Amino acid sequence: MLYNAYELQRTMLSGAAAWASVGAEILTNPKLPMGYFGFGPIMASALDVFAHATMSRGKPEFDIEEVNVGGKVHGVTESIVLHRPFGNLLRFDHAGLPADAPKLLVVAPMSGHYATLLRGTVARMLQTCEVYITDWADAKMVPADAGHFDLDDYIDYLIDFLHHIGPGAHVLAVCQPSVPAFAAAAVMGKHEDPCRPATLTMMGGPIDTREAPTSVNDVAMNQPLSWFENNVVATVPLTYPGAGRKVYPGFLQLAGFMAMNLGSHMMSHYGMFMHLVEGADENAAATKAFYDEYRSVCDMTADFYLQTVEHVFQRHSLPKGEFVHRGEVIDLAGIHDTALLAVEGEKDDISGLGQTKAALHLAHNLPDERKKYYMAEGAGHYGIFNGSKWRNRIAPVLEDWIRQHQRKPLKIVA
Repeated sequence: MLYNAYELQRTMLSGAAAWASVGAEILTNPKLPMGYFGFGPIMASALDVFAHATMSRGKPEFDIEEVNVGGKVHGVTESIVLHRPFGNLLRFDHAGLPADAPKLLVVAPMSGHYATLLRGTVARMLQTCEVYITDWADAKMVPADAGHFDLDDYIDYLIDFLHHIGPGAHVLAVCQPSVPAFAAAAVMGKHEDPCRPATLTMMGGPIDTREAPTSVNDVAMNQPLSWFENNVVATVPLTYPGAGRKVYPGFLQLAGFMAMNLGSHMMSHYGMFMHLVEGADENAAATKAFYDEYRSVCDMTADFYLQTVEHVFQRHSLPKGEFVHRGEVIDLAGIHDTALLAVEGEKDDISGLGQTKAALHLAHNLPDERKKYYMAEGAGHYGIFNGSKWRNRIAPVLEDWIRQHQRKPLKIVA
């Protein structure tokens, strides 16, 4: 009933949003005088904000068409290089990259948003790397006959993606995937997999949520797993390809994130309204662009969501040495030559300081010279992978780390 109720509300608001958009366009039509006098601009701006806040959104595009390297602009090629039911592997490259450019796999979060949330991450790293990214599917769009998807599958996908990219690749895990990426590196290292990553960078990841727990961690700890299964897991309606699949809906994740900083979001929309009234369209457009991405959400499978709550936030299985993959306990001693970089934001209110840094202590079989910690002063959770702090301060640290630990590609003999 939860999902059906949401769909009914969404349908009703979509109609209201369409009418509001039409009203805003009429009031701002330069041929009509009402847009210039009295309450015309105010009404038009209010309708515009309402339409933008309530309109339906689908999956955004990356739209990275070019990259500027050393003052020279190069066209960017985006392609799907590997297709899987629950996520594709995308590749971005351009003619300005040297033949020996590092290959970087960006592991996007499967936490309610699309991989396009990391558009700025990809665009910045394209300056020096051939970039791959995990483009996770919206679970409601995956047919039920495609099977299930859980933490074991997530780790398997990462290993398969690294096999496709080949030896010497680097991995950048943003937030939630730090845990499965860390586990995958351990599994591959233990088995001396030739495609194990040369470096693994974890940014704002919940490796050990016992360190500086945040409100997100508190929510996960204050309720038994059965509460999440009974209250936030829903069934995909018949109108979608994944009808009947159990999922954690993206709209619930978005509601939770919005509630965490409700005052800030309200002020952002008020600021958008004032910019529209004043005619500062560029400022209003920047706010709209952010919320276009922020409100574009997708569902994740119930299996993956519940296992993440249980093992990452409640039982702390990985730091305790109790995390199991395909029946085998993951031994973090397997990470012996994959260089680790842990990046945290000083003002991160989702993954507290110390949660990602814990990975450096847990990889006890890795020499200290292959470990690095960087704390981004003044950066919040999203600031560590998007925006000026990411582009100008954090990305250069990552590029330098990759440069220091670049491996010569090896050919795999079949």
